[in-house]
Amino acid sequence: MTETPLRIKDAMSQHSADPAENSAVATVAKRRDWWRDAVIYQVYPRSFADSNGDGMGDLEGIRSRLPYLRDLGVDAVWLSPFYASPQADAGYDVADYRAVDPMFGNLLDADALIRSARDLDLRIIVDLVPNHSSDQHEWFKRAVADGPGSPLRDRYHFRPGKGKNGALPPNDWESIFGGPAWTRVTEPDGSPGEWYLHLFAPEQPDFNWDHPAVGDEFRSILRFWLDMGVDGFRIDVAHGLVKAEGLPDLGSHEQLKLLGNDVMPFFDQDGVHAIYRQWRTILDEYAGERIFVAEAWTPTVERTANYVRPDELHQAFNFQYLSTEWDAEELRTVIDRTLEAMRPVGAPATWVLSNHDVTRHATRFANPPGLGTQIRTAGDRELGLRRARAATLLMLALPGSAYVYQGEELGLPDVVDLPDEVRQDPAYFRGAGQDGFRDGCRVPIPWTREGSSYGFGSGGSWLPQPEGWGELSIEAQTGVPGSTLELYRAAFAARREQPDLGAGDCVEWLKAPEGVLAFRRGEFVCVANTSGESVTTPAYGRVLLASGEIAETDGEAKLPADTTVWWTAN
Repeated sequence: MTETPLRIKDAMSQHSADPAENSAVATVAKRRDWWRDAVIYQVYPRSFADSNGDGMGDLEGIRSRLPYLRDLGVDAVWLSPFYASPQADAGYDVADYRAVDPMFGNLLDADALIRSARDLDLRIIVDLVPNHSSDQHEWFKRAVADGPGSPLRDRYHFRPGKGKNGALPPNDWESIFGGPAWTRVTEPDGSPGEWYLHLFAPEQPDFNWDHPAVGDEFRSILRFWLDMGVDGFRIDVAHGLVKAEGLPDLGSHEQLKLLGNDVMPFFDQDGVHAIYRQWRTILDEYAGERIFVAEAWTPTVERTANYVRPDELHQAFNFQYLSTEWDAEELRTVIDRTLEAMRPVGAPATWVLSNHDVTRHATRFANPPGLGTQIRTAGDRELGLRRARAATLLMLALPGSAYVYQGEELGLPDVVDLPDEVRQDPAYFRGAGQDGFRDGCRVPIPWTREGSSYGFGSGGSWLPQPEGWGELSIEAQTGVPGSTLELYRAAFAARREQPDLGAGDCVEWLKAPEGVLAFRRGEFVCVANTSGESVTTPAYGRVLLASGEIAETDGEAKLPADTTVWWTAN
């Protein structure tokens, strides 16, 4: 018998890389319930495109590159924070929620970006940071300056300390970034004073959502940006707004190890849901199917489902899936639990492999399992890329919406060897907490083979780019059969063209060898080989797309290790 090799370029040749030939691109904004099967692309503004040569990405840079995102085939663009901020935590410390930080531009630039996206049938989702503000927010500055008893202190969590002279924090809570979650202020008379709560950096004091002025302010902020024309909000730390009454001690050290395993007195409190029900009534006043997306770290996917009940938010990130190893059994368990949890509330599942807070999946999968989502070692680069490509096709075949982080379509690895002196992650400078190596996934992406910053801008980049970055650039991969960029373009096109892909709430599992996932969705079949060996499976019809080279013989297909294939019967 003669084997007929099916190469990546052949599988891709069925899909044009030019979306101008794909009528679905032109009608994306008109689809009802668009968010149920959308591909949403995360842009980290400081690392996407720099328009003025200052080494920092900006809104005009993003606007100028929107045609690339349209041609890539995504439905919406999620922008990480660009608000006025001292940048203690890369913009997640907001000083003014109605202003653009000058490093990114101004409100006119934001308006131009939103309008240009609409002209290209792209939707814009902006980050909203309601758990905490910057310590340079006007409310907080006045609260400190006015001293004890100031009504503005009630809008945050100010408390007297414990112990002699109040020298100890009010409770035992620990910051996500390491160390105590409390910082003591110096009062106007120069004396040591009250403490304030910050679940993240000291520059990020937590709002007190029991105070009515906080809720009033954020409802106004929502309307401000909705009136500007944004299509939705990604809610940062959506699980953290409400704290347990009395701020009780947790009674445990190394509290971060409990995250994701238990309901904490400062996370995933049931009171948050009343806030989101109020917000939903505001959003529903606006035309255009605008949405809320929750960043909600919860102990179980079942608790995540509470955030997406019909009168609350539309989507919630699936962090359980992101943190799952490249293992068929583990993946199937998470997929089943996710679909089962979302089905009763009628919300779409979401799937994500990378974002601005975790090591890129091309590097995570290059390392041995069990190392978590922040990894300092490069691992086996070839293995990591092969698994990352396969994992992407698996993710995009699942029912629901998918999130893509900028640069993953290029197969970018984490930059794990940044010099200590250039790091800017605040967690890196704390004594405990997160590892603090998020800078590795935030290095500006390469657009061209050459140039001072590989096309990112004309004046270098705020984090150093590694040598050889240009060979992974958009210029280097565009039109190259088998490149990771062309794989993503083909996969996004196939999602639109195949009626059985996209929205849905179930899969039909098929019998498969150990280490292999196989499922059917109507006429479509996805087979993912997570094992370290080649496997033989049935050939389920015509190959739509493959992450690696496969071979077919007499109704069977041979899949190399770490390879995913899409089939269709039509």
